[in-house]
Amino acid sequence: MSLQPDFQSHQGSNGFFDDYKLVEGVPDELLDVAGNVRPVWRELVGVLKSIDPDDMTHRISIGRQYLRDAGVFYRHYSAKNTTERDWPLSPIPLLLDETEWQSIREGLSQRADILESVMADLYGNNTLVRDGFLPARLVSQNPEWIRPLVGVKPKSGHFLHFVAFDIGRGPNGKWWVLGDRTQAPSGAGFALENRLATTRIFSGLYPQSHVHRIAGFFKSFRNAMLTLRGGDEQRAGILTPGPMNETYFEHAYIARYLGFMLLQGEDLTMRDSQLMVRTIDGFQPVNVLWRRMDSMWVDPLELEENSQLGTAGLLGAIRNQNVTMINAIGSGVLETRALLAFLPRIASEWAGRPLKMPNIATWWCGQPREKEYVKANADRMTIGSAYTTRFLFDLDDITVVGGKGDVDVHGSLDNWIDENADTLVGQEAVKLSTAPALEENRIVPRPMSLRVFLARTESGWVAMPGGFARIGRDSNSTELAMQRGGSAADVWIVSPKPVVEETMLPQPDEAFRRRAPGVLPSRAADNLFWLGRYVERTEHVVRLLRSYHLRVSEFDSHNSELIAYLKVYLEKMGVLDFDEQLPGFVTNLVNSAGYAAGQVSDRFSMDGTLALQDLSKTINQLAQSAKPGSDMARAMSVILRKLSGLSGLIHDNMSRFAGWRFLQIGKLLERAATTTRLVEALTSPAAPAGAWELAIEVADSAMTHRQRYDVATNRSTVIDLLALDLLNPRSIIYQFREIEEHIGYLPGSSEGQQLTPVRSTLVKAMAQLAVLSPDEIDQDRFPVLMRLIAQFSDDLNTAYVR
Repeated sequence: MSLQPDFQSHQGSNGFFDDYKLVEGVPDELLDVAGNVRPVWRELVGVLKSIDPDDMTHRISIGRQYLRDAGVFYRHYSAKNTTERDWPLSPIPLLLDETEWQSIREGLSQRADILESVMADLYGNNTLVRDGFLPARLVSQNPEWIRPLVGVKPKSGHFLHFVAFDIGRGPNGKWWVLGDRTQAPSGAGFALENRLATTRIFSGLYPQSHVHRIAGFFKSFRNAMLTLRGGDEQRAGILTPGPMNETYFEHAYIARYLGFMLLQGEDLTMRDSQLMVRTIDGFQPVNVLWRRMDSMWVDPLELEENSQLGTAGLLGAIRNQNVTMINAIGSGVLETRALLAFLPRIASEWAGRPLKMPNIATWWCGQPREKEYVKANADRMTIGSAYTTRFLFDLDDITVVGGKGDVDVHGSLDNWIDENADTLVGQEAVKLSTAPALEENRIVPRPMSLRVFLARTESGWVAMPGGFARIGRDSNSTELAMQRGGSAADVWIVSPKPVVEETMLPQPDEAFRRRAPGVLPSRAADNLFWLGRYVERTEHVVRLLRSYHLRVSEFDSHNSELIAYLKVYLEKMGVLDFDEQLPGFVTNLVNSAGYAAGQVSDRFSMDGTLALQDLSKTINQLAQSAKPGSDMARAMSVILRKLSGLSGLIHDNMSRFAGWRFLQIGKLLERAATTTRLVEALTSPAAPAGAWELAIEVADSAMTHRQRYDVATNRSTVIDLLALDLLNPRSIIYQFREIEEHIGYLPGSSEGQQLTPVRSTLVKAMAQLAVLSPDEIDQDRFPVLMRLIAQFSDDLNTAYVR
């Protein structure tokens, strides 16, 4: 059925809705069964029909540019490679009436309570198995049931604190639960970014549409986590598998947004059954962890022994009730697809409260009657693993769809089901409702599911008023997963009256309070230190390459003595093949800087990350086009300008907390090392003519040299300017003085009147230069300086990282 004539003839129509039609037998979110626009959509539809297609394209570009600037991505996995892809925003939000939303919220809050009770029983008295509500083998053989935690009660008194549900509207117009997400639900951060991007697309409409804000949900959950700490001296953190996880962006984003530490397993250790985080100020207690990794990987001592993501002994801290885990280890058992077959009866007969929102019909083939039913109705079912926790539409886990699929068996489908009955479930093949999606200047109906988030607070479950909707890329409702080309839309819960504009910011009546910077994990400090070193090392190599190619251009020959000398120097550094293309050495340095930045995404600004990505992109482009000589020299100048922009951004925008100081120390130490090697090589008696001028040029000090000395460049002026000048920001001693200042802000930098090893080594390095004249510095002094620089790096690592 198509749209009603009065709708089609709306004044100013731009043709967006010309192809929008109801799909037979499928409900639609925009249209009722008669083809009329639902009341909650009318204002948005009016706006959409009045927008010029070019204007709409511009609006969408603004929203997607915001997502790119914010660094929003998801990691796409395939058989060949892993790539980062732009977040696939569907620009048309899904609109739901406040009254309908209230019903959804109540139904899911009840379901969360029932799942909490089921979890408590599975790890407690096990009455569900004893009384026949669950088959014993569905629990005992379930890889998500963590046997070592049977009988262990959570410190908070609850197993579940943050849950999500995938729901869809079925053919009868009612909402159904498609899957429970209790292990480590993802998407809340993406939902927030969807909202921010969509409000930019509809900047004129959103403020006046009475849409419920979602910031209040995050504020309530943050307060709940802070309450669970039990005191200000305790800490809360977010446990992430690390940057290679497909939703790592969200982990870092939520950590920044809520103000919690983002921790990896290596950041944590056990001390006297207490979970501690390694920081630059020693070990600090952590007693609340929001877990964003699967249970089996959190403790290699008792669970997956090959895990490099977890922390040995973590289960011991849980047993001793020294840490609250959100959600409890083992909660993945509630996501098992087979549980959906038993939950309706568990709710009505065991919990005494029938489900307000039913789940998709599911049959476990381990029961004779259910198995025969699945066999008889396989043509309208999805058949797959009973133990999987994957989302219904992630097709890798579905063996048969509608009676067809990749069934690697000898014989019929019935025989295959008989042989594997205990490990299979059949689920009703759902036809989800459709929602508007914009494709090539046409708004078309596409299948949709909705992910809703709930957080436990002191007053009970609080639902995020929205969430995000998965939108299919075509009419096939099994193509909703983002990994398979689906997209995500914001969800607006619309009220008939103005709503409270909730925010994460303090309210006017709250007392002013400046939060302390917080602790800096040792791993983060180490990555920031090396980020500084890699950026500075890149700059030094690029300056050397520019000088090399300038001289190649000037002399039009590769046989010049100075060129040959510089070439040998570059090769000793590991820079090869620079006569043919931009060396891969430069690319590797920038990639290393990007990796270090990626490890501290919660502490390094998104602008900095984007600047690094832009630098990497520029280098890859220049590597394909720049030719040796003047062309390559110009390419090096382009790279240097981008590096200068990155350095300026870091210097001007990062707060002067401990993390910034480690980054600066890394940069300064690398500059001291590269300048020491440069001066050693280019003031050596073996250096050819022109080497002194080259040293001044590479150190970006040519103008300073002209201002400071009345004589021509010679060995003494080079050493004085690049090694001893306290006013030259490129000199070796200047780097040492700056490092000394930063060290003074770090914990434990001075123990009484005795120098720490870090300070002692730095003082020794400074003493190699501080009281000497240029003529007194011979070639033997530079290797000593290099050894002290290396020793300082080791001492810093020992004091703050190991």
